[in-house]
Amino acid sequence: MSNDTTPPTVTRSLVVKATSGLDRPEAVNQALTVAAAAVAAGAEVSVWLTGEAAWFGLPGRAAELELEHAVPLADLLEVVLAAGTLTVCTQCAARRGITEDDVMPGVRIAGAAVFVEESLRPGAQALVY
Repeated sequence: MSNDTTPPTVTRSLVVKATSGLDRPEAVNQALTVAAAAVAAGAEVSVWLTGEAAWFGLPGRAAELELEHAVPLADLLEVVLAAGTLTVCTQCAARRGITEDDVMPGVRIAGAAVFVEESLRPGAQALVY
């Protein structure tokens, strides 16, 4: 009989959809703050930039968001890009004229089917901001 009382490791993934941009800076900053905290906790993290948040997939655009008492959005995106997945919604990109050539290195453009696939994986938790 083992005396090991260490709980088994459960791999969880977090899918965060950010739907706001400069129009709602607190919402988008909160989404990326939660995602970066999940990366730091060792979770598999996927962030989806939709609606006005799609602009933050482009180089330099995150610097446009300034929010008092908050980690800069560019820093949060860097954390997610280093250890997670950052995606711009296909339709959102198309509506804004954003192409694969426009986004930051490491950012992908994908559609709803991929979002649903990630969100429905066993152990996944999806949050929408």
